Amino acid sequence: MSLMTDLLADLDAESAALDAMVAGLDARQWATPTPAVGWTVAHQIGHLLWTDRMAALSAARPDQFTTAIDKVLAGDDVERYVDTAAAAEAARPQDGVMADWRATRAELAEALAAVPDGVKLPWFGPPMSAASMVSARLMETWAHGLDVADALGIERADSDRIRAVVHLAVRTRDFAYLVNGLTPPAAPFRYEITAPSGRLWTWGPDDAPDVVRGPAVDLCALATQRRNLADLQLTLIGDETVRWAGIAQCFAGPPGGGRPPAAQL
Repeated sequence: MSLMTDLLADLDAESAALDAMVAGLDARQWATPTPAVGWTVAHQIGHLLWTDRMAALSAARPDQFTTAIDKVLAGDDVERYVDTAAAAEAARPQDGVMADWRATRAELAEALAAVPDGVKLPWFGPPMSAASMVSARLMETWAHGLDVADALGIERADSDRIRAVVHLAVRTRDFAYLVNGLTPPAAPFRYEITAPSGRLWTWGPDDAPDVVRGPAVDLCALATQRRNLADLQLTLIGDETVRWAGIAQCFAGPPGGGRPPAAQL
């Protein structure tokens, strides 16, 4: 299978796993607060519906997406716009949100599969390829799914499909520096990451002085800012990796606020 086919299959599987987690929730559970301040389970799924819808628009009708997003970016508070969109979806009936999310996921997969090779899609951050867009949607689905699982007290069983999320964490190293007004280091890091299956995934030169080691799930949690570094089993070798770990961010937008250590909750 092609890379795109594999990525779309992984996104579908990750979405289906989260769908199964929330499909049978009653109204009280649907309104359960999550670790994202002010967001319930309904907000989390509503946000995924909204962003999947925007991604489908970007893939199928990029000019319309650009027109719509230019209005958003011209505003004073982009973050508030995202919160408002999530709140609007969360206020809708649960069955309607779930039905729309399922339909939008199918629409998104079809639109992304049809994007020609080499075409860059507009987004809230830099334009990206269709494959990168799928990886970004997988990352968001995984991250918001973790918030939902935490809220509901569910222990997830991660699979090697999170490799795409790890890859984003690696690829967005310099972005994390730049969005925080910092100069990225010239030398690449070495990443030695253990997959859920136990396989070793590596990026970067063997002799790099700055090394990040640890479980894939922990690196994903760090880069999506779902866990504080103090709660993760990551080994950081070199001063620069420590600085990066404090700002790691693989999602578009301004610097995230991160999460406090579990001991402070």
